[in-house]
Amino acid sequence: MKMLAPQDGPDITPVDSSGEWHGATFWVVVCGAAALVLTALAALACWIARRRNSLAHKLGGKRGPDKALVFQPPRRATAVRSPGSATHYLRKSPSPTAPVPPAATSPPQPQPPPQNPSSGNNSPHTPTAPTEPTPLSKELADANATEKTKPIEPENNDGKLGDLHFKLRYENEKNALVVSVVSCQGLPGREPAGPDPYVKLQLLPDKQHKVKTRVVRKTRCPVYDEDFTFYGLAPYQLTAITLHFVVLSFDRYSRDEIIGEVVAPLSSLQLQSGEAMALCREIQPRSLKMRSVGRGEVLVSLCWQPAAARLTVVLLKARNLPKMDVTGLADPYVKMYLLYNGQRIAKKKTHVKKRTLNPVFNESFVFEVPAAPNATLDHVSLELLVLDWDRVTKNEVIGRLELGAEGAGSARHHWREVQAAPRRQIADWHKLKE
Repeated sequence: MKMLAPQDGPDITPVDSSGEWHGATFWVVVCGAAALVLTALAALACWIARRRNSLAHKLGGKRGPDKALVFQPPRRATAVRSPGSATHYLRKSPSPTAPVPPAATSPPQPQPPPQNPSSGNNSPHTPTAPTEPTPLSKELADANATEKTKPIEPENNDGKLGDLHFKLRYENEKNALVVSVVSCQGLPGREPAGPDPYVKLQLLPDKQHKVKTRVVRKTRCPVYDEDFTFYGLAPYQLTAITLHFVVLSFDRYSRDEIIGEVVAPLSSLQLQSGEAMALCREIQPRSLKMRSVGRGEVLVSLCWQPAAARLTVVLLKARNLPKMDVTGLADPYVKMYLLYNGQRIAKKKTHVKKRTLNPVFNESFVFEVPAAPNATLDHVSLELLVLDWDRVTKNEVIGRLELGAEGAGSARHHWREVQAAPRRQIADWHKLKE
């Protein structure tokens, strides 16, 4: 067999497979990417054109879509010219507390010649419209409007406390009583501007439901128009229910003042289901019952311990307290203050006794007297306040009692007896005062 030399025969070169990719696939990818870029640019240009068109439409057509946005500097603020004056200034309302400046003399202004209203031709030197009056400031305009629109409230000169207007409606489907407090008319007031009245309402005899209206400021004829719905009242229970309204004047710094009350028993009314009944009742004073029956008495026991500088006070009971509710009952409790040189230094109070005019407390309290160990009761006094507890409004004072060396009557005698017999419990009855 004949062997061929390496140089014998045709030359064979390897084929490069990557050449086809560079030749066809590469250019396809490039063309696709270019098409995507052109599409994105076209979409961006279309969005910009629409944006400019919408902006030009908002500006009212002052600038066309082909005009560029030109920066406009802000306009310079100019002074306000006051009518009737040649100077530039802003007229301010006069201060109510500032002194009145002297009136400045101004040269007389020339008056325009009178114009004949019958003539049709106006002179070029005369104004075509009459000169408007000088406008008032906002504060003066509001004040004038308030003075004109404020209703004139009647004043009470006959000693009456006014009237209360309210409505009643009963709903059989819900077993609910709807009480609408409408308004009050002709309320008295110590201040010239009038009281700050509000109305408190409760259902008697249970005293379970208690509500009150909002406070209307500075008026003798407040308008409320507020509805209060009491659920769970069957028709047969209405005859035993009494509406008790108390009209009060709000005081931010002290106890609210009681103007009067209205008592409306439902037994004398014929309520129809779904029909509102409008009623008006005269407000009656509330303090007459205390003046007629007195304020009651309290039984207090005192014990002075000089070695420990302690004063033990045992509040035993009270009797014959005045009726604070229409049902003839009260919710009394006692608040005690220890005074040293006329200043209150300690405070204690008992529990509330519900629905009774003769409460039994049997509660003991211990007060530490200053200036120990040589403490005495010469500069010490004890103040007792009997109050009627109320869930909605501030508690009303039934009566008060002051025990001390500077007291009078039985209070002074009881105090001296305690000083003379230390370490002994000495009890005595004391009448409550106003």
